[in-house]
Amino acid sequence: MASGSPPRRFGAVRLRAFGMVLRRAGVTLLFVIAIFVGALSGIFLAYEKDLPQVSSLEDFEPNIITQVYTGDGKLLGEFAIERRVVVGFKDIPPVLRNATIAVEDADFWKHLGVNPWRIPGALLANLRSGKRTQGSSTLTMQLVRQPGLFLTPEKTYERKIKEALLAFELEKTFTKEEIFTYYCNQVYFGHGNYGVEAASEFLFSKSIKDLTLPEAALLAGLPQSPSRLSPVEHADRALQRRNHVLQRMLEEKYISAEEAKAAQAEPLHLSLKREPPSIAPYFLEEVRKYLEKEYGSQRIYQGGLRVYTTLDSATQTAANRSVRDWLRVMDRRSRGFVPPTESVLKDGKFPDRLHLEDWEGPIAAGDVVRGVVLASERGIAVVRLGEYEARALPEAGSKDLKVTLEQEPEVQGALLALEPKTGAVRAMVGGFDFERSKFNRATQAWRQVGSAFKPFVYAAAIEKAGYTAATIIVDAPVSFPDNNTIWTPHNFDYKFEGPIPMRHALEESRNVPAVKTLEVVGVKTAIDYAHKLGLTGELPPYLPLALGAGEATLVEMTSAYSAFGNEGLRMKPFYITRITDRDGNVIEEARPAARDAVRADTAYLMTSLLKGVVERGTAVKARSLKRPIAGKTGTTNDFTDAWFIGFEPALAAGVWVGYDDKRKTLGPHEEGAKAALPMWMDFWGRVMKDKPLQDFPIPGNIVFLAIDTEGRPAEPGAPGAHMEAFIAGTEPRAGTWTSAGEDGR
Repeated sequence: MASGSPPRRFGAVRLRAFGMVLRRAGVTLLFVIAIFVGALSGIFLAYEKDLPQVSSLEDFEPNIITQVYTGDGKLLGEFAIERRVVVGFKDIPPVLRNATIAVEDADFWKHLGVNPWRIPGALLANLRSGKRTQGSSTLTMQLVRQPGLFLTPEKTYERKIKEALLAFELEKTFTKEEIFTYYCNQVYFGHGNYGVEAASEFLFSKSIKDLTLPEAALLAGLPQSPSRLSPVEHADRALQRRNHVLQRMLEEKYISAEEAKAAQAEPLHLSLKREPPSIAPYFLEEVRKYLEKEYGSQRIYQGGLRVYTTLDSATQTAANRSVRDWLRVMDRRSRGFVPPTESVLKDGKFPDRLHLEDWEGPIAAGDVVRGVVLASERGIAVVRLGEYEARALPEAGSKDLKVTLEQEPEVQGALLALEPKTGAVRAMVGGFDFERSKFNRATQAWRQVGSAFKPFVYAAAIEKAGYTAATIIVDAPVSFPDNNTIWTPHNFDYKFEGPIPMRHALEESRNVPAVKTLEVVGVKTAIDYAHKLGLTGELPPYLPLALGAGEATLVEMTSAYSAFGNEGLRMKPFYITRITDRDGNVIEEARPAARDAVRADTAYLMTSLLKGVVERGTAVKARSLKRPIAGKTGTTNDFTDAWFIGFEPALAAGVWVGYDDKRKTLGPHEEGAKAALPMWMDFWGRVMKDKPLQDFPIPGNIVFLAIDTEGRPAEPGAPGAHMEAFIAGTEPRAGTWTSAGEDGR
């Protein structure tokens, strides 16, 4: 042994001593672990009875969106408390999986639900940064404490213990993939979005499968504090959090340094998904009320129903345009131009933060939108419309939008279209602006119907009094006793035409013949017929009923008229064809419901008479559409209500125009033909432009006969002769004169 070298046995002694220390430390560690496991077992046994069954997660159904679709398959609207779209594990791209694991739980694929070694590490990292950057909870523990799953939200040591125990149980019951998927579907991302798919659609207007690396990192970082880190409200914080996620991905070797650097240099690239307003908000609200009544609020807003409706998107779009365009015209005509008075200025200055109302959806030519006038000089106004700036009078070659000043109408209106053969509602507009007024004037407004009631009187006369289109009614002055006074009806023009056929009386909407016919038929009989045709309100039992003194809704009037075009069958209006649950099982399916209203031959005669209203009568303007339209105008006293209801075999539609305040008039001479018919024609021209012409079916007991102007048989082609339809057995004979009464009334 060389001089100065330490003895070999000394080194051996030191090694043996070190080994003894290790053995003792190992024993101690095992002892500590045994104590920890024993304590854990004791805690588990202590809390076992109070722990919920984690297997219930298999049957857990997260709140998902109820979606409503048009009849042609387009999304009409959604109902939800939590906006969530459930995805499977395979739907979650690796980049999003890796980002989530890296920032939330790097050892997720290894641990058993609880990671005791993470607690001191998280504590040290938080102490170093001076703020909470890491948590000690595993991803499984985070899932356990999601609202609505297992535990209440209070922060106590007892709950933390239960959280750890449940996480351990969860890991024994479910696979890692299942736990990760549950987490991704349940966690909150802010702005009402739950789950990764809904959050991705909101922030980037894309599905998770299309996310880029920086987008996935941004999404993965949000659950820590969705409000504080919101990229919409706090872009700087969101950017820092996203870059932290990217750094964690680099540290965990999910991405390279070059990828991390490039991704961290990217801006947020938000592309917020703006939900366009529903094309049929009034209709959608009717659907919502029905669903709430039949299924309850919880199932609507949390149950993920799929509701398929009768609405046709093209028909609805045409209805929207016609109502909005015409009400602006009517408002100007009724009130004149009323300059706007609202101002966004405060003390003569723009506020520090000016909230300009965004126009939801694209701006197209003809749209009417709210805007803010930013400047006005020498007749040129600069206007802000959401994201656009426009000039009221642009210079030649300017790329700005060309706009004109409009006013929001106070005049209101409604339009409803349905299929006569089924009752399916194809379009519904309940007012000028749903956001301004949610009152649905198509279904909720009870208004006097005016002369639009007359067809019900004449239908009763055909069936109960044997009237025909050729029956002569004397249009002459007449008076009736009325509560110790005398009531004297008059015609619209204050003139009288003497003996006229019923056809002419209806085509020209003569008042006196209608009142005389009601007297012959009987008020009670006429009311019974109105009820059979679908009017549900209480109708006044006196003769002015013939002139429309009763009230009805637009949907009732449109449905009633459609029965004339459907061989006397009134189909109950309906909005929903089918409803399925979240699993696609059909839970409700609609069937058209028919009600006998009038006989088929009566319906055909009434349709023939109403076609005459369009061909020669008060609605003659509609003849320009060159279609087989049947319909009737309606006007009330003082011009407070204007109506037109018209139909063809394939479609029926009604419009109403007036003020919500029943005391306000539309103005002098604003009768149905002038105030309501143009809106109807605009709609009909858009919807039926390319539709084939169809004839109304003729019942087998209808006969056609040439008659003269006094309702007597005539030679075809003779001066004044025309063909008229009769129910077999009611046609006039040679030498007879069909009169409504011997007294000339």
